[in-house]
Amino acid sequence: MSNPLSKRLISLDVFRGLTIAGMIVVNDAGSWQHIYPPLRHATWHGITPTDYVFPFFLFIVGVSIVLAYSRVLKDNPPIGKIAGKILIRSAIIFGLGLFLSLWPRFNFANIRIPGVLQRISLVFLACSFIFLKTNWKTQAWIAAALLVGYWVVMAFIPIPIDETISTALATGQVKARDGMIPIGAIRQVSESFIAGNFEPGTNMEAWVDRLLVPFRLYQHTWDPEGLLSTLPAIASGLTGMLAGALLTGKYKPDTKVIGLMVGGFLAMTLGNVWDWFFPINKNLWTSSYVMFTSGLASMTLGFFYWYIDVLEKDRYTYVFKVFGANAITAYVLHSGLNFLFKLEGFNINAAFMDGLIGVGLEPKFVSLLWALSYTAFIFIPVWILYRRKIFIKI
Repeated sequence: MSNPLSKRLISLDVFRGLTIAGMIVVNDAGSWQHIYPPLRHATWHGITPTDYVFPFFLFIVGVSIVLAYSRVLKDNPPIGKIAGKILIRSAIIFGLGLFLSLWPRFNFANIRIPGVLQRISLVFLACSFIFLKTNWKTQAWIAAALLVGYWVVMAFIPIPIDETISTALATGQVKARDGMIPIGAIRQVSESFIAGNFEPGTNMEAWVDRLLVPFRLYQHTWDPEGLLSTLPAIASGLTGMLAGALLTGKYKPDTKVIGLMVGGFLAMTLGNVWDWFFPINKNLWTSSYVMFTSGLASMTLGFFYWYIDVLEKDRYTYVFKVFGANAITAYVLHSGLNFLFKLEGFNINAAFMDGLIGVGLEPKFVSLLWALSYTAFIFIPVWILYRRKIFIKI
């Protein structure tokens, strides 16, 4: 059998590309008033296909760390040199996230520190250093500790009452991006504390964001990429590292496929069971959400690995290979170029929507058609890079 590290996993590129393409589609609806339900994030508890995208990408980050650094470590380079490159790459990705938060108006007073790229950078940073210092068994224990620890903190530690929680106790509402929203019952346990809960704006994760995260929070009183919830997000990356350990192990291909499928099924089952008392929730990045999405990601990768790398079939995968080869570049382009289609006096987005709705097409279909068209537009520059064999390693 050939060295498992000597052959590039095309299936991982395809999975990454599919995930990035999906991320662009769900982020760029033609109108946020007209969206098919599967293309919306769950309002709070629960999950939709849109909620799969981000944890899938973090899972892929974990797999990629194992594949990349396993090759690097074979040459026994100085660990300090590798650590330096990890720090630089993390800083670049985090900086790009901040740049996109400011672009194109550069209103520094309204900057948002958390974000998608920022979370990716922190997960990459943490998981990379964990990989350099531990084996897969220790990584599994760290992931379990993060998930159980996060559940304990969220469910059982009383939360200090601040202005947001005081308002919630009085009115049953909290401030969010779209105005005041109702919440479920929260229990006051003393004059200064409420019980741990999973309601918007009043939970421990939200309280930590308000206490420690400077400037603007995405939902005003909490942030879906907040500080505390980054810990279970690191566990999403670690689950990908466990899949990577299986794929780089000296096992037969069929054994790897079975391991990804069975492990994924068990993780999804655990996520569903955990949902009974720690609901699946993307905003909170709950432990049940991690297990459910990591399990599904493992099974998806298992299928792609079997179909593409084992059976050596890659029909209909070209578009996703192109996106996957420059995934972060595609994400930055889709975030950075969006404003060009919504310029005052030259709003192509609005003209597209109004024109096609005006000829009788259903608004939700037109909104989806715009998202697909914009994704196709972003495909053009990444296709040019792919054809010229330019792979931007951000």
